[in-house]
Amino acid sequence: MAYLFVHEDREYLLEPGERFESDLGILEVPEDVTPGDVVETHLGTGFTVRALRGPDLFTHLERTGAPMMPRDVGLVLGKTGISAGDRVLDAGTGTGILAAYMGRAGAEVVTYERDPDFAAVARENMAVAGVADTVAVRTGDVTDDLADLAGFDALTLDTEDAPTVVERAPTLLSRGGSLAVYSPFVENTREAVAAAREVGLDGIETLDTIQREMDFDDRGSRPSTGGVGHTGYLTFARRP
Repeated sequence: MAYLFVHEDREYLLEPGERFESDLGILEVPEDVTPGDVVETHLGTGFTVRALRGPDLFTHLERTGAPMMPRDVGLVLGKTGISAGDRVLDAGTGTGILAAYMGRAGAEVVTYERDPDFAAVARENMAVAGVADTVAVRTGDVTDDLADLAGFDALTLDTEDAPTVVERAPTLLSRGGSLAVYSPFVENTREAVAAAREVGLDGIETLDTIQREMDFDDRGSRPSTGGVGHTGYLTFARRP
């Protein structure tokens, strides 16, 4: 399990026993370090130890592409209700941000990643996130194993072939189980919705995930004039 070591505007993700060097000095991380400790470098600079939280995963895990944004993760967890004791089938692991969040929520996750190198990084990220025992990263295409998969409480997809998997949702999901499909493109989203309708899923809805920051200054308060913060489309449904 890794921890954050924070000094002013700097923070580093380090493991017990690790040696880290920077312009602030050499930091020798004790094997018995715990959150709340202050560990000093050989130059006397103190770093406060913090437990790794969900948003820290997005910032510090090794990336193999564009990871799912925390706000989208929040929508997935909020809309599906994924929690302790649930079994989740996930496809399109990538960096593994969503899989790690679900594992930290107490779910047992099986996640598929087609790229062997990406899968290897995802396994390392699950270890850093402390969920290696509950998140199994499989190398391969989930569509090759659909006949052998069933009884999941939730199905989360971030893949181009998501519509093909959605077609099997009634056999993959338990009664009342939830589906969440993420796509950056509306065409793929439309296909996923059509597949969900075709197999008779309930409560189908698609959200365009947009977030705007607020600016506060002496002149007044208003939404930021920066980008509107669109990331993608999330489609949700349930097996009746």
